[in-house]
Amino acid sequence: MKVLLAGGGTAGHINPALTVAKTIKSKNPGSSILFVGNRGSLEEKLVKKSGFDMEYIRVEGLRRSLSPKNLNTLRLFVKATNDCKKLISDFGADIVIGTGGYVSAPAVYAAQLTGVKSCIHEQNAYPGVTSRFLSRKADCVFISFDSSREYFPGAKKLILSGNPLDEAFLFCDKKQARKKLGIPDNAFYILSFAGSLGAREINRLFVDFILKNAKRGDFMHTHATGSFGYKWMPQQLKERGFDGKPGIEVVEYIYDMPERLAACDLVISRAGAITLGEIMAQGKPSILIPSPNVTHNHQYHNAMSLVNNGAALIMQEKDATADKLYSMALGVKGDPEMASRLSAAARGMAQLSAAEVIYRGIYDIVKK
Repeated sequence: MKVLLAGGGTAGHINPALTVAKTIKSKNPGSSILFVGNRGSLEEKLVKKSGFDMEYIRVEGLRRSLSPKNLNTLRLFVKATNDCKKLISDFGADIVIGTGGYVSAPAVYAAQLTGVKSCIHEQNAYPGVTSRFLSRKADCVFISFDSSREYFPGAKKLILSGNPLDEAFLFCDKKQARKKLGIPDNAFYILSFAGSLGAREINRLFVDFILKNAKRGDFMHTHATGSFGYKWMPQQLKERGFDGKPGIEVVEYIYDMPERLAACDLVISRAGAITLGEIMAQGKPSILIPSPNVTHNHQYHNAMSLVNNGAALIMQEKDATADKLYSMALGVKGDPEMASRLSAAARGMAQLSAAEVIYRGIYDIVKK
């Protein structure tokens, strides 16, 4: 089986593709996997690190506003589609899989134009225009939230798979993780973050949150600033009198996320699809602060999928204050029954065999 995978721009599009690729190789060792993406991109970095082959096209996303630059974007899309036709032919692809990001569009579209099997995986509850357009001729659409069904009325085949996750998130044990990290059994441990780049408003919020916690001592807490906030936030805390305290740490990036997530009692984060998949897999109570700066406000729809199932709490950024957030966190800590309900509901939404489901779907398409 020869599989061409396309997904890029953010880790949320690339990591599911990598997990699917690894599952295909483990189930069918004779398979050939080829990725397609932009040169010098995050997908190039992550794919190379994982040891898979990659070919390159040049493509960029459309601007949301009317811009003359969109004409060049369309020109690049046409060329990238023709380049993908050649790649598909030269590789002899049996199927092309798109996992999102503008790099996936020309690859999947090229497959559809040339009669090669294709499928897409939509990570978010509210799909973008590209996913809905490609779904019309795709042989299968894999969705991650049941609420997405209404947006794909013309799809040939729709499968609820969930988001493929690294196995470490599925098997990490809370007790062992807390022991490894030195977190006492009686401590209430909060994990907060807003992605690898970070978010200015989230970091501002947590400056006040940390200062309040430093005085009161209600929580153990790890906050990841992301690369854009790592110099700014510690400096702000220092200027306001905080120069470190045991049990409270500010880091740039969480490199041991499976262990940290397993160990925590509460997650406070954005509502990216992969993050929510990890939260659900671990069955963690969460307070979600969706980013208002994403296409179609899809993080809000992601968050509401959990909120409507009693699996998370939500605070919109426009309403967020450190005092409100602190009060919500205290509410979870002080109400074990509520925390238990949130945990059970989140775990009940988890799709723990997502990669396996996607593999079976792909195999059935190719076999036919």
